[in-house]
Amino acid sequence: MNRVDDLLIRSRRAVLPDGERPADVSVRDGRIAAISDHAGGAPAKAAVDLGDVALLPGLVDTHVHINEPGRTEWEGFATATRAAAAGGVTTLIDMPLNSLPPTVDPEALEAKRAAAEGACAVDVGFWGGAVPGNLASLRPLHRLGVFGFKCFTSDSGVPEFPPLSHEQTRAAFREIASFGGLVIVHAEDPAALSAPSGGGYAEFLASRPASAERRAVERVVRLAAETGVRAHILHLSAADCLDVLAEARAQGVPVTAETCPHYLALTAQEAAGTAFKCCPPIRGAANRERLWQGLADGLISCVVSDHSPCTPELKRGDFATAWGGVSSLQLGLPVVWTAARERGHRLDEVVRWMSEAPAALAGVPRKGGIAVGNDADLVAFAPGETLTVDPAALHHRHPVTPYEGRTLTGAVRRTWLRGVPAGERPAGRLLAREAR
Repeated sequence: MNRVDDLLIRSRRAVLPDGERPADVSVRDGRIAAISDHAGGAPAKAAVDLGDVALLPGLVDTHVHINEPGRTEWEGFATATRAAAAGGVTTLIDMPLNSLPPTVDPEALEAKRAAAEGACAVDVGFWGGAVPGNLASLRPLHRLGVFGFKCFTSDSGVPEFPPLSHEQTRAAFREIASFGGLVIVHAEDPAALSAPSGGGYAEFLASRPASAERRAVERVVRLAAETGVRAHILHLSAADCLDVLAEARAQGVPVTAETCPHYLALTAQEAAGTAFKCCPPIRGAANRERLWQGLADGLISCVVSDHSPCTPELKRGDFATAWGGVSSLQLGLPVVWTAARERGHRLDEVVRWMSEAPAALAGVPRKGGIAVGNDADLVAFAPGETLTVDPAALHHRHPVTPYEGRTLTGAVRRTWLRGVPAGERPAGRLLAREAR
């Protein structure tokens, strides 16, 4: 007797690895069991016909600060993962800071896992951290399944996660290269940074010039070439770095880069309040367009949130004193789609930047695409629907957002995690890197 699938989802706009087309996606035991021509899927216990609503793979966000344990008043696993599910993100990887303790040794990783267990609405993995003094912990963390190691070349903003010196960076790169790991770098040269001369956005922007990013990215490229480590530049905001990345690619140096929705959608001229403050900063309109060109050219491979929330109190004050971080986990897909379609980009390109490429970067198993054998992490997305951002509708702990009142195009209608509606209960799993 033929087995009946658990779920059949039908869409005239299924975004598959080979492009967008009408298709039926069959789900069995939490995995994608078959992909058939439209209206050709096998019988299932339940069926959903999306019509012209697009069916996307769940997004993979590899840059999320959840801050739990230790700073759960900033954000926590329950609130962050509910926001993720509402925004079509089915897998995220948690940054090793700003939790207490930071994820810099096996004991801290265990504390992180204990805090997350049973609390997550989507699947969650973990980055480790590379800080002064923890060189001996990197290999054990790798064996325990962290997806890679984050380091800073400049002040991180929290004292328990200090930056690496040049020689410490070289030593960390060598160690991580020795076991085939990935290092992800907040790249700003501290020598090019300064204290803002005033509390306005112009003064803040001037204190973190594009040259600070470029000099740090050049240094990462040199050390990656020297050590052979696979390196990834986080939250690229300065388009002046693109030619450095192009030269690295031409020379075969294993360096990749990401950017974030706020760098692609916002400009310095719009920075009306501290909800816009982040490090590195949102720059001018011409710079933004060059970042879009970097995406089109493949020099930037991923678009991820850098969701970095804090309490509302820490966002008060001016641009010299407020915490630097943008909260956008729930809004990333419509923000990026709104800006992408205005520039003639297709929905399958957005899927590549926000699902396929981040999953490939970190090596997250069975994620990143609608393909047989992958987890049935799926998103119903209405690409022509408009929405006006209402902070009261946001699920992350504190509804602070630079997108308040902005009208966006594209709305997440429904999210499935392994074939089950996501966000209704904490059904997410804790993920670990698989040996490759």
